Amino acid sequence: MAQSDTVDRILDAAEELFADRGFAETSLRMITSKAGVNLAAVNYHFGSKNALIQSVFARFLTPYSATLDREFDELEARPGDRVLTVEEILGAVTGSAVRMPQRNERGISIFMRLLGLAYTQSQGHLREYLEEEYREIFSRFMSLLKQATPQLTSVDRYWRIQFMLGATAFTMSSSDALRDILHTKTGVETPIQEIAARLIPFLAAGMQAPDLMMVPRPEATVSANRAAD
Repeated sequence: MAQSDTVDRILDAAEELFADRGFAETSLRMITSKAGVNLAAVNYHFGSKNALIQSVFARFLTPYSATLDREFDELEARPGDRVLTVEEILGAVTGSAVRMPQRNERGISIFMRLLGLAYTQSQGHLREYLEEEYREIFSRFMSLLKQATPQLTSVDRYWRIQFMLGATAFTMSSSDALRDILHTKTGVETPIQEIAARLIPFLAAGMQAPDLMMVPRPEATVSANRAAD
C-alpha cells in the first residue's frame, strides 16, 4: 500500500469518527480499525493524536484558504474604488467552501461538524493551531468585514460573527438531514450550493441589523416623555 493511500485512509477514518463521536471519545484504535491499518502506521505518519486531529483540519483548510484568498483577490480587483459588501464577503467564504473538491458527498457537512466541535470541546491545541496556521486568511476576512460594517463596535462585530458562525455550522453540518426533511415534506430536492446561497442573505442581514441594545424600548420612551412633561 502506497504511503499516500495509507495517510488518506487514516485521515478519512479519523474525520468520520471525530465528526460522529467527538475527539475525546474517539481512540486511535478505533481509527486504525476503521482504516484497516495498525497503530504503528498512525504513529509513523502523524506522531500523536493531536497531530492527527490537526492534519484532518489541514487537509480541508489549506486548499480552502488558498481558494478563498484568490476569491478575495478577484473581488478586490473589480473596477471601481469601493468597499466589498457583507454579501460579497460571505459569498466568497461560502462559495469557496462548496466549490472545494470533496472526497465524499458528506464532505462539507462532516467538516462543519468538526469545526463546531473544535470550539465546543476542550481542544486548546487545535484552536491554537488554527489561529497560527491560518492567521493570514482569517485576518484578511476580519479586515474586510470590519470595512464593510463600520457602524458596528468591535464588541458588536465579535458577537455577530459568533452568531454567524453558529448558524453556518448548524446549517451546513446538518445539511443532509435538513434536505431530507424538506424532501419528505415537499418533494423538493435542494443541492448544497442552494443551501449556501440561501444562507448568505440571512447572515448578511444579521451582521448589518440595527443594534437593538441602542434602540430605546417603548416603555423607556414613554417614561422619558412623561419626565419631560
